Amino acid sequence: MIPKPKLRRVLPALRQAVTGHRLLFAAKTAAAAGLAWYLAPLMPGTAASYPYYAPLGVLVSMHPTVAASAKHGLQSLLGLGLGIAMAFVVTTVSTPTALAVAVVVGLGVVIGGLPRLGSASEWVPMAALFVLVLGYSNTQGFSFAYVLQMAMGVAVGFAVNWLVFPPLHLEGIDPAIDGHQRALSKQLEDMASAMMESWPPNHEDWASRSGELARTATAVRTAVQAAKLSAKANPRSRRRAGRLGGDLAGLRTVERLTFHVQDITDVLASVIWEENAGTVIPEGVPRNLSRALEDVATLIRQWRHGDAEDFKGALDDAHDSVAALSGTLTEVAADKAPVNAPASVAMSLRRIITAVSDG
Repeated sequence: MIPKPKLRRVLPALRQAVTGHRLLFAAKTAAAAGLAWYLAPLMPGTAASYPYYAPLGVLVSMHPTVAASAKHGLQSLLGLGLGIAMAFVVTTVSTPTALAVAVVVGLGVVIGGLPRLGSASEWVPMAALFVLVLGYSNTQGFSFAYVLQMAMGVAVGFAVNWLVFPPLHLEGIDPAIDGHQRALSKQLEDMASAMMESWPPNHEDWASRSGELARTATAVRTAVQAAKLSAKANPRSRRRAGRLGGDLAGLRTVERLTFHVQDITDVLASVIWEENAGTVIPEGVPRNLSRALEDVATLIRQWRHGDAEDFKGALDDAHDSVAALSGTLTEVAADKAPVNAPASVAMSLRRIITAVSDG
C-alpha cells in the first residue's frame, strides 16, 4: 500500500499526465505510428526491409503544436542528411571499427553544435552511427531506406497532427489572467488595510509577495505564448484564434499592472520598515491613500469581467479617490511635509488606471 504522504504527491502528477490534451495527443501519436507501420512495407526498393524507421519518424514529428511538428520533423530530416553524408565519407576509408565509431560520433556532435540546427543536432551523430554500423555492407541502400521511411513517418505524423483536432491552446489564457487579476487586486487591498493599521502593521505578508506576483504574471505570459504558437499553421485558428490579438493586449496590460503594483509594494514596504530610507507617509495622508488603493483594487477586479456599468463606476471611483489623494498631498506639501513616497504611489495608481482603461 502506498503511504498517504507519497500518494498526495503522486496523484497531482498523475492528474497532470492524464489531461484531456495529453490523452488526445497520445491517441493521435499511437494512430499515426500504426498507420506509418502499415504503410512502411509499401515503400519502394530496399526501404520495405526497414519498416521500423517509419514509426520512429512519427515520434520525432509529433509535438504539441502543428508548427512545432513541421519544424522538428524537417529539422530531423536535415540532421539525417548531414549524418548520412558524413557516414558516407567515413565508410569510404574505414570499416566499422572502434576508431571509426568514435570518429563519426565525435564529428556528429561537433556538426550538431552548428547554430540554428535545432532538433537536427541530435540526429547528426545518430544517423551517422546507424549508417556506419548497421548499413556498412550496403551503405547506399540502407541510407535510402532510412531517409525514405523516416520521411514517410514524419509526413504521416504531421498530417495526423494537422488534420485530427490540431491542438489550439486557448483555454489556459482566461484562468491565468483571472488568477493574476485576483493576486494584483488582493495585493492592493492588503496594502490598503495596512495603511489604516497601527504601524508596523499586524500583517506584513504583502510586503514579500513580489515573487508570487512575478510567478503569476509568468503564468499569463506562458499561456498566451502557448496559444500563439499553437495557432501557427493551425487550420482551426481561422475560426477560433481571432481572440489572440485581444489576449496579447491583455498580456501587455497585465505586465504593466504588475510593474506598477510591485513598485507600490516596494515603496510602502520601505516606508514602514526602512527607518533611514527617507520615505515617510505624513499625517493626514494614510486614510486617503488607503481609499485610493482600495478603489484601484476594485477597478482591477472589474477589468475584463464586470459589466460596462460596473466597470465605469469602478473607474470613476478610482479616478476620484486618486484625485482626492493628490489634493491631500498638495495640501500637506504646502506645510513642508515630505510627500515623495505617497506621491510615487499616487503616480503608480494613475498609471494603473490608465493601463486598465486602455486595456
